[in-house]
Amino acid sequence: MAVWILTILIISYLIGAIHGSKVAQIISGVNIKKEGLKNSGASNAAIVLGMKYGILVALIDILKGVLVIIGIRFCLLQYGTFSTVEQDLLLYLAGAAVILGHNFPVYTGFKGGKGTASIIGILFAIYWPIGLIGLLLLIGTTFLTDFLLIGVFVFYAVFIVASIWFAEGVAPIAIAGFLFIMAVVLHIENFRRLVRKEEPRISAFLKKKKPSV
Repeated sequence: MAVWILTILIISYLIGAIHGSKVAQIISGVNIKKEGLKNSGASNAAIVLGMKYGILVALIDILKGVLVIIGIRFCLLQYGTFSTVEQDLLLYLAGAAVILGHNFPVYTGFKGGKGTASIIGILFAIYWPIGLIGLLLLIGTTFLTDFLLIGVFVFYAVFIVASIWFAEGVAPIAIAGFLFIMAVVLHIENFRRLVRKEEPRISAFLKKKKPSV
């Protein structure tokens, strides 16, 4: 079991540390980690380069979460003999490692994004109907309030509820709680800007055009 845990954590972290922002940089010639909010997340890509680039980065970062969970689930079923509780533990550990890799990537000096796109992919891969509900609520809340920040935490609420309701054992709930707390910490400046009425609105992303390069 210990070998499985260590292997899953390392592989998931390294995959999570691969960022969609690098693809955006290759296409646009703009390093978003040096612009805007100075992180490599999809929201910053949207702020700096426009909504199309934000969607591109988000899709890539969502996909890595999906692929890790699907790949590890396949390996657990094919090559392991684990109980349902153990499988859920390993899948949630993999998801947490992806988020840690995304937020603190070793390739870029541990300066990454905030994990939103990857957590979407992880929930989709673990419980896709709940992931779809969470994504719809994220989108709906974001457009209703005009702030992505609020939609993000609605999604995290869905993730925690799904972990409590569907996962076996207490470990997935603890991991979901840890990821929620980490998201709150990483979004503190966003909350401060929201209070100061300086947080970027989603409508501004939609109007932003691709920069000339």
